[in-house]
Amino acid sequence: MNTLTEAWGWLTDPAHWSGDDGVRHRLAQHLVLTVVCLVVSCLIALPVALVLGHLGKGGALAVNLSNVGRAVPTFAVLVLLLLTPIGRWGEGPTVVALVLFAVPPLLTNAYVGMREVDRDVVRAARGMGMTGRQSLFQVELPLALPMVLTGVRIAAVQLVATATIAALAGGGGLGRIITAGFNLASTPQVVAGAVLVAVFALLVEGVFEVVERVAPHRARGSR
Repeated sequence: MNTLTEAWGWLTDPAHWSGDDGVRHRLAQHLVLTVVCLVVSCLIALPVALVLGHLGKGGALAVNLSNVGRAVPTFAVLVLLLLTPIGRWGEGPTVVALVLFAVPPLLTNAYVGMREVDRDVVRAARGMGMTGRQSLFQVELPLALPMVLTGVRIAAVQLVATATIAALAGGGGLGRIITAGFNLASTPQVVAGAVLVAVFALLVEGVFEVVERVAPHRARGSR
């Protein structure tokens, strides 16, 4: 209990929230890193999943290959990337490692969502004269949107929690607060950093929960 009290004291100390090493600056770095990795992951995974789900071919192979990445520790991938020429790109190794970590849930959920769309609805759309592209974007994607958003939510929360490894590669983010606590042998600071990451992840989870509730209704309204 004493450690928790000291961690609360650390969090409520205004001196720890300002400056380049302050919570505000580290939180902004963590947010930017998470958003960049999430956007890159979506640009890679979602087009592949949507097209394969629409065609109904090769999706199982793609999903299985992407899930292999879950068995490889992200930290191990980061260490290996640091030993390659990518290690010279600053945040490059961290971004690549996190993107590889975020792709599986995005790809899996989007593909499954597309394949779970009622085939009779798809055939009816084609029977009405819709092209494959129109069917994909006007019928299948709106119906698969809840599963797609679930994949994005899972990836986002995982990225928030895992982006702390950036500190191990000399990057920024909330992980720097935790590693600084270890270096100073300050358990309260380590706990405070962990609490900040947990609260940030819960906030991201809450935001996506709201989006998931609102988006399907808007999709149905537009149709």
